[in-house]
Amino acid sequence: MENNSCIFCRIANREISSNIVFENDKALAFLDAYPLRLGHTLIIPKLHYYKINDMDKESYMALFDILLKITGIIEKTVGANSSTIAIHNGKEAGQEIPHVHIHIIPRKYGDGGGPVHSLFKNNKPKMDDSMMLDILNQIQKNLT
Repeated sequence: MENNSCIFCRIANREISSNIVFENDKALAFLDAYPLRLGHTLIIPKLHYYKINDMDKESYMALFDILLKITGIIEKTVGANSSTIAIHNGKEAGQEIPHVHIHIIPRKYGDGGGPVHSLFKNNKPKMDDSMMLDILNQIQKNLT
């Protein structure tokens, strides 16, 4: 699977230059061209997948193998003790480029970023135990 109009496919195919941090046979990590923090890195599958749910197991595992390998090294390199690791899984979730990618954003105190819960400060659902149990049951039913 490849999409010639996708910037990440073009990076994976070396049609567009990038600052490659690491790669394996199915995935590639490179420095974000518009970093939010020093060391901000993206990891992409080399094949074109829109969402995590579309990926084959080998590509998924290759993506997360790189994540495990480089996260601590990136943090150490830029003097950070933590990272925000983010996947926007679809347009409604904030995915700007329709190709699976993982952000590794090294973090330090006072950097202006916040926890994921800060994205939804004013629009959290009000749920009681009954509603929570109903959602749980629906998810479990759909898993079978």
